[in-house]
Amino acid sequence: MSDHKPVPYLGTPQATIAVLEKYKFVFQKRFGQNFLIDPRVLDRIIAAAEIGADDFVLEIGPGIGTMTQYLAASAREVTAVEIDQTLIPILKDTLKDFPNVEIINRDILKVDIGALAREKNQGRPIKVVANLPYYITTPIIMGLLESHVPFESITVMVQKEVADRMKTGPGSKDYGALSLAVQYYVKPEIVANVPPNCFMPRPNVGSAVIRLTRHTEPPVKVRDEKLMFRLIRASFNQRRKTLVNGLKNSGDLSFTKEQIEAAITAIGRPLTVRGEALTLEEFAALANEFTAKME
Repeated sequence: MSDHKPVPYLGTPQATIAVLEKYKFVFQKRFGQNFLIDPRVLDRIIAAAEIGADDFVLEIGPGIGTMTQYLAASAREVTAVEIDQTLIPILKDTLKDFPNVEIINRDILKVDIGALAREKNQGRPIKVVANLPYYITTPIIMGLLESHVPFESITVMVQKEVADRMKTGPGSKDYGALSLAVQYYVKPEIVANVPPNCFMPRPNVGSAVIRLTRHTEPPVKVRDEKLMFRLIRASFNQRRKTLVNGLKNSGDLSFTKEQIEAAITAIGRPLTVRGEALTLEEFAALANEFTAKME
């Protein structure tokens, strides 16, 4: 392959409109399609993801190939997974000058990303980049985190509110199970806020680019990760209730009220405390208390 990689030409309103008109493309609301039309934002994403000449990149939801062109111009190889079959011929056209791109027409939630990393990157951690549809952001990110896919970082465009939720701490109304799960696996960092006019069609809300960098070691020591997340989910399912009542009423846990009260007291919290007041460290300590009692 030549060292001279093609230059990305998509990313402006004019180029995007030309592609859409050529293929008479109709936006599918069910896929939450909003295409980026601002080259400065695309440059920010590539810079934030720190894409280099030796990187294998997994892109989720390439759309018409706008960001794919930018990724391919910087990376060794890109695999782009697109669920919408009508976009495949468009991608084959817009990416025809980029020989280091493979397009897969599948639902990302059904792709074995671990196998992809082994095949394309000798099992080394990969970089994930995506402009995610709002309706499926959380399942995709949680799927990547919980499946222990080998990734170095995930750099994604998401709804601004979701980015804030991933980054926030106790005491905020945005703080919840997603915040704790994300912060257990990765370090979240908002790298850019993106207004609606950077997309076609324009979404109704602002967006943000967030980079999630994998921790080399989890920030807390917990003996039973699954139990910790069951406790977290139970405590946020009924936000207005005390932690005691949230855990006691959860169908997913089988501790007695006395066991729950003893564990909360053991981590130094009053019995009136609510789940949203606890830090990740405190949830880990709570899980370890229950685990110690069960042994």
